[in-house]
Amino acid sequence: MADPSFFVGIVGNIISILVFTSPIATFRRVVRNKSTEEFRWLPYVTTLLCTSLWAFYGLLKPGGLLIITVNAAGAALQATYVALYLAYAPRDTKVKMAKVVVGVNICFFAAVVVVGLVTLHGAVRLFAVGVLCSALTIAMYAAPMVAMRTVVKTRSVEYMPFSLSFFLFLNGGIWSVYSLLVKDYFIGIPNAMGFVMGTAQLALYMAYRNKKKLVVLKEEDEEKGAVHLMGQVELGQAKVPSLKKGLSLPMPSSLPSPLHGFGNLIKALSATPLELHSVLSQHERVGAKEEHHDDEHAYSSK
Repeated sequence: MADPSFFVGIVGNIISILVFTSPIATFRRVVRNKSTEEFRWLPYVTTLLCTSLWAFYGLLKPGGLLIITVNAAGAALQATYVALYLAYAPRDTKVKMAKVVVGVNICFFAAVVVVGLVTLHGAVRLFAVGVLCSALTIAMYAAPMVAMRTVVKTRSVEYMPFSLSFFLFLNGGIWSVYSLLVKDYFIGIPNAMGFVMGTAQLALYMAYRNKKKLVVLKEEDEEKGAVHLMGQVELGQAKVPSLKKGLSLPMPSSLPSPLHGFGNLIKALSATPLELHSVLSQHERVGAKEEHHDDEHAYSSK
């Protein structure tokens, strides 16, 4: 009977490769528009380094075939993304990115391989490379905390896609189970953190996924209130006759009641400053037209 860790590792490979292929849509857009637009390049460079180191770790570890396959596929995809970004990036960005790629993905990775193979031996070599891989993976899993803080601050999940959080949850969970089965804590610790982070992101998503809808509904209510306020003001202007020279004041019964005026005041206080400014501007235009009409009437009576 096959080892259960093999089947768990196969599932982990599938999930991880799905995560690695998620930027394909982004780079289709980059190629189509021949521009990298505002997309960031650093995540692809760091993921390329991470997958390369994990593939090297899989080569050093006995029985590390599934670690090699998933990370070799990931490194190949990330290298493709990096090459496409370099091809379509602006000149200044291209120069800066090329320096980082040469320094990190080529020189640093080559140094780790040379030191690991020449200077270190046996369990010490595996331990050193495992610690390095774990530390880099933990740093990458900690990156989504910025998105989580943005969600709490803005009370919106717009900048934390559900699919990314869900696959982070799945990926961390399946590789945590794999690490327990093969007793590899270098894989287990960072992926357990990823599982916790994914769970926290899903919890935040469930908590704030309807907040944006509520904000939109509130804004719509405010707009309706502003329209109603403008209608009330125009209705009041139609009821109160203009004061003409030589005419008596209107009877008190024709004036709006204090209660009606208080209701309009409450509606005014509930409107936003922009809406009130719009209403007041309209009133000034109406008042100017009435004064101009009064002047014309007085001039004609002379």
